Amino acid sequence: MQKNIDGATFRKMIIAANNYLDSNQKYIDSLNVYPVPDGDTGKNMFLTFKAATTELNNCVNNNMDSLNEAFSKGAVRGARGNSGVILSQMIRGMSAELIKESEITTKIFARAMKNGTALAYKAVTTPREGTMLTVFRVMGEMAEGAAKKHSDFDGFFDVILKEGDAILKQTPEMLPALKAAGVVDAGGLGVLTIFIGLYKGFNNDEDYEFKPDENTKSIETNEMFHVNFADLAEINFAYCTEFFIVALNKKTTLSDIDKLRERLIEVGDKECLIVVGDLTEIKVHVHTNFPYKAMEYAMELGELDQIKIENMIAQNRELKRQQQQANNEQKPMGMVAIASGDGIAAVFGDLGVDEIIAGGQTMNPSADDIVSAIEKVPSNVVFVFPNNKNIILAAEQAKNLTKKMLYVVPTVSIPEGIAGALAYSPDGTAEENFEAMCLARENVKSGAVTHAVRKTHVDGFDLNVGDIIGLNGGKIASKDLLVTDATLKLIEKMMNDDIVNITCFAGSDVSQQDYNDMQKKLSAKYPDCEVTVIPGGQPVYYYLISLE
Repeated sequence: MQKNIDGATFRKMIIAANNYLDSNQKYIDSLNVYPVPDGDTGKNMFLTFKAATTELNNCVNNNMDSLNEAFSKGAVRGARGNSGVILSQMIRGMSAELIKESEITTKIFARAMKNGTALAYKAVTTPREGTMLTVFRVMGEMAEGAAKKHSDFDGFFDVILKEGDAILKQTPEMLPALKAAGVVDAGGLGVLTIFIGLYKGFNNDEDYEFKPDENTKSIETNEMFHVNFADLAEINFAYCTEFFIVALNKKTTLSDIDKLRERLIEVGDKECLIVVGDLTEIKVHVHTNFPYKAMEYAMELGELDQIKIENMIAQNRELKRQQQQANNEQKPMGMVAIASGDGIAAVFGDLGVDEIIAGGQTMNPSADDIVSAIEKVPSNVVFVFPNNKNIILAAEQAKNLTKKMLYVVPTVSIPEGIAGALAYSPDGTAEENFEAMCLARENVKSGAVTHAVRKTHVDGFDLNVGDIIGLNGGKIASKDLLVTDATLKLIEKMMNDDIVNITCFAGSDVSQQDYNDMQKKLSAKYPDCEVTVIPGGQPVYYYLISLE
């Protein structure tokens, strides 16, 4: 019975949890409470955990401090959606404790879970029980008692996994929406899935090899895209060189990999050197003035694949050019919006929004994505419009990743974001603009039309798969077999005597003929209102509706 977890075992456990979460993410997504096609809890948790695993996997050693520093950093930068942000704080809290140790005992692991719980709860303004917070907290509380009785991890994990499963089954009793939908909490299942994966990795009962894809950013790539222009220095090593060594020679040993690392230090920057892998595949990243030498050394071990060489002197020159441009074109304030659809993006652009991040339901940008957009804005004061309740926490987390003054306007819909952008005044102070934007979003009514993806009964409606449904304030307000009829019914329920403007953004699945007909019908039905129907191009929703 193993009583201690060293760095190598810890790395293996994280990789196992990543792969187990990956294999279950679609099922976790299917537990979305509302029967609309935007459930992405599993996807967000996986992408967050994957970013953390990638950073950990780039560590050149198995020291617990190095592994946990990378793991925590990757989770925070890669956090997506509310579930991802909360998960990143769980990881950050655990890593803050584990980073102090050379090996992990059950008591240390329990203490780490307690710290992770504290940070995760702090990440949410109003924590709700019956969610992933509850599952993680209860497992952590049980871990303290289990650690006193079990010094071995088999007995320890057996206790906390059983407790995790038990509390997960109780979540429908804590949240009426879960009980009505007949599902357990998706985020809670995600947490339990991760811990099952950790235990699987601990026991070596599966092959959990992790191979980062080409779209995965390494630590170095992230740093490159978040350079502080004022800190730019001369480049001592000109070429960022990356490649994989595959089809290794039969005579190659693990000692040869260590020797390769030593030889690369002689021709490159040891601070940025990465040589990770085993006798099946090795990833190399090195900054050097002699990329051909680095590749020549590597070819003694096997074949080269996915070779990438970038001229960092040219990149540095471009960044300095951007610095000069930024200095010459600084604005007092700037704006960033998250939106999906070319038409909607164009509207935000016309309102003076500097950067548009492609995203929304089913496609939540990470805190790192938001920071990337913020850094492109030629201003030290930036307003961000999340335009989705599941993106607000990631936007708030971006505050810790930029030196700019960031104001997150808590918009939960595209209409609210547009109203907020319209409220911007270049003559006002940042605080005055923030207050005006928050007030403006409260004066708009938002609706959406989509289709049901589950047969269920909710909000007084019996729904079948494919039914067209209208959403008002997060609740189903209309249902029909036709998009046009469901939309007209929804707007009728949303209307009151104070409404003077009706704006509809047609989705990517709505034809020009259909939205032209919608314009005519609404204009005829509400002659005293200014009616505008324009192509928004957004996925998932046939129409996004704004009433003012």
